[in-house]
Amino acid sequence: MSRAGDTEEDVKQRSGWLIPLAVFAVTAGLSALFLLYYLVPAPTSFIQEHAAPTTRTDKIAITINGAKFAIPANYIIFARTRQGGTLKEAQLFTLLPDFKGYSAADASSFSGNAADSPVIFLLLREEQFKISEAERLQRIYMTYVADPAGKPGPFGLTQYVFRDDSGYSGEDLFVGQLNGKPVVLRCVRFSPQVPSPSCLRDLRIGSGVTLSYRFKRANLGRWQEIAQGVDKLVRSFRAD
Repeated sequence: MSRAGDTEEDVKQRSGWLIPLAVFAVTAGLSALFLLYYLVPAPTSFIQEHAAPTTRTDKIAITINGAKFAIPANYIIFARTRQGGTLKEAQLFTLLPDFKGYSAADASSFSGNAADSPVIFLLLREEQFKISEAERLQRIYMTYVADPAGKPGPFGLTQYVFRDDSGYSGEDLFVGQLNGKPVVLRCVRFSPQVPSPSCLRDLRIGSGVTLSYRFKRANLGRWQEIAQGVDKLVRSFRAD
């Protein structure tokens, strides 16, 4: 029954604005669900993936920018990467001096971060800029060094110092020659803030794929051994 005093006209007026209000409420609710579904990250995106090495040695088929690799599982750092398939990048690691993959016997060496750690980290990824190692040296790094002439460095390398106003402040640049090609290494300097610094090398390996590898600066004297060992290891991974 209608409340006392309500007229037929009053009921019609309320009906006129209740219907649009209901439509608005439904539309707003659907819009909120749409935003939640498409804009709120999935629960796993809040959690950074942690290293999950394995002792398995079965080969994982991975394709990066059309280049095919067959990589033993114990070289692959993350469990997600061991699912294989087409990926943008693959993070790997190996151990000096034998360039072998993860094993239970060497678990402490792989997890350590000592200044002289024997671990080498590798990153295979889609090539973003088609630039050779020699071009990277001349077009990028040399524009930021304090003295383009450099000076004789340790272990048969030429050493350059990056300017303090560059994006590479706190790093040194070392350049060597191996088989007629440059080996260009950026090395973080030892300091109280960085007691366990690393050296980094970036190079193209063809087929639209770039290789980066990183090792402790304390092992800089082994740069030739590392360059040759990494090259041989990555070649063994190629499946194409």
